[in-house]
Amino acid sequence: MRLINRLFSFRPIKTMTTQKVSYLTQQQAKDIDEELFNEYKFSVDQLMELAGLSCAAAIEKAYNDKHQYSKCLVIVGGGNNGGDGLVCARHLKLFGYEPFVFYPKRTDKPLYRNLLHQCERMNIEVIDKIPTESNINLIVDAIFGFGFAGEIREPYNQILKEIKNLEKTKPIISIDIPSGWDVEKGPINDDCIQPECVISLTAPKLCMKYFQGKYHFLGGRFVPKALEEKYKINLPNYSNSEQIIQI
Repeated sequence: MRLINRLFSFRPIKTMTTQKVSYLTQQQAKDIDEELFNEYKFSVDQLMELAGLSCAAAIEKAYNDKHQYSKCLVIVGGGNNGGDGLVCARHLKLFGYEPFVFYPKRTDKPLYRNLLHQCERMNIEVIDKIPTESNINLIVDAIFGFGFAGEIREPYNQILKEIKNLEKTKPIISIDIPSGWDVEKGPINDDCIQPECVISLTAPKLCMKYFQGKYHFLGGRFVPKALEEKYKINLPNYSNSEQIIQI
């Protein structure tokens, strides 16, 4: 009887969109962000909240069996991608998961302090190292976003090696782009992580043409139609009030 109940309570992922979707260069992604801030007067924390909510919604869509995927390790970098991860962790908690945050290089900027404070007040544990494999069900990669360029320095170089060692047994979900990938050319060598799921934000970046994982979602439903037309980008039509769409 329990098995029957579980079968009937399972919620399959919706069919992927067949609509044509644009892929952005690194500069295009930066330009669109700047226009959202300067011309449309969105604040950083506004877009971060919408992005983090989209990421949590995508994770809940793809990994909704909380008996199997309850313990989510969210690895947070020092920039906006890390901020998205902190928001994502908070929403995962509200969705019934047990997230914990690994935040190796914290910043004193008020926005990030506040996001971390919100997590702590919601009893999300902030840890100082990647826990043992048995204590992880999912790994959320929120280390580097599309603005990253240059050499990967410590502690992130070692952290990405640890994530790589876990990818065969634990699903890795990357926010916007897989950390360590070139934003346009994709994985730069065989040591790069290969996530099972990526949640692109605004629009997929060119590197996603090299993605071979199981789930690719688009989130961050905040691009005005006029901006979409100005940059000649094709975005899929989201369904009703959905914040994400599988592509």
